[in-house]
Amino acid sequence: MAAIAANIYNQIYFFATEVDYSNIINMGSLVGLNLGVSLAAGLLYAMLTKFFTKGAIIFNFVYSVGSFACVIIPIAKTLPLSQPYPELFPGLTVPMVFFPVIAWMTIDPLFKKD
Repeated sequence: MAAIAANIYNQIYFFATEVDYSNIINMGSLVGLNLGVSLAAGLLYAMLTKFFTKGAIIFNFVYSVGSFACVIIPIAKTLPLSQPYPELFPGLTVPMVFFPVIAWMTIDPLFKKD
């Protein structure tokens, strides 16, 4: 879900700004990064819920805080000198940092048993 949302947002951002960052961010990198983060989050969730009674709460807190901390990564990225409009790059990538955590918190309740 996060990878699909990231690719849709990438296309919307391109059509809104007409700035192409496909040499830095492309469909493959978005899918790979979102799947990797989601897989790591799933493993962390499994470990925390196995060892702690409040593991889900701890996981949600860690995942949310970790996402906010990761905002610095796209902001600190140095683009090639040939790239036009480097100041627009954080506008594309910063919201994408939150797509995996939003997807997790949207889908997770669907798998909870009452």
